[in-house]
Amino acid sequence: MRLLILNFFLFLNVFCFAQDVDIQPKNISDTILNPKRILKIADPLDGVKTMQKLFPGKLYNLADKNTFISWKCKSCKPSPFLDVNGVEGDQLFPYTQGVATRLLANIDYSDSKGNQFKILAFNHSVHDEDGLQTGRFSGGLLSLAKFAKNGSSWEMRSFQPAVAAFGAFAQCPTPKLVEIGEDQFAFTLMHANGGAGGAYEGYLYLVAGLDGKYQPILEADKYQLTNSSFISWSGSYTVVNDNTKKHFRDIIIKTKGFYNKAARAEDDFDVDFPVEIAEMAKTKKAFSFEIERRFSFKGKFYKMIDKPIVKFSNVK
Repeated sequence: MRLLILNFFLFLNVFCFAQDVDIQPKNISDTILNPKRILKIADPLDGVKTMQKLFPGKLYNLADKNTFISWKCKSCKPSPFLDVNGVEGDQLFPYTQGVATRLLANIDYSDSKGNQFKILAFNHSVHDEDGLQTGRFSGGLLSLAKFAKNGSSWEMRSFQPAVAAFGAFAQCPTPKLVEIGEDQFAFTLMHANGGAGGAYEGYLYLVAGLDGKYQPILEADKYQLTNSSFISWSGSYTVVNDNTKKHFRDIIIKTKGFYNKAARAEDDFDVDFPVEIAEMAKTKKAFSFEIERRFSFKGKFYKMIDKPIVKFSNVK
């Protein structure tokens, strides 16, 4: 019995010690962030191991699948980046306090000629000694690396350490691959944020390669609304393939939702209504709605064309 108790306390001490990790960012060379660097990985390509090649800091594996690389670059010259939250103050990367980099996605796809590609997406956040991601209204900074299959290896074709920041609590949403033209691929991200206890409003972003770099080329507001008792909506998108455009095809976004006036009086927070339903909400007690918007690529950005198509149902 005494031996059993002793073993238990030894296990408890080892467990507690394992959780008390002293996270320290490792200094790396500024050459690591060169977008023209060359990297070849033997097949099969492992996302985490490749992340270590790209950002050779110190790898940590904490509880709840919290795996990240902690690093800093003392010789780097920080550059500004876009945070779609509109955070005030200078947003510079790499962060002077250190960086925590996590693997967001490992995406496989092929073009019409059978060429195989991989996109690795990463999330950068400010170094935290406890391995947390904090900052209520700060997005996670998206990083992208594209690889092409060449025989028994994967060769990096493009690398962008910092694209833009999306999401809340320094956590970028997972990018989804979408084909917007003939062998032209981009990513959608559903960005959502909001005040504590209030509604979360979601935006749809489209990130694509343009002028030699990945950048947001579409921003659609009123795409999603959650955490509200009296009104809610969610969106979906489709790429129009009518053979009129080879690249940067039109995108149709449909938003479906409902409104209930009685529940509005019980909610402590109000929301900004889509313009298309604002008048209906003034005179009706409840209804469901669908809003269809069409976006077309104009110059360097998608813009809404024509008037939105609005349909109401279950009107009371």
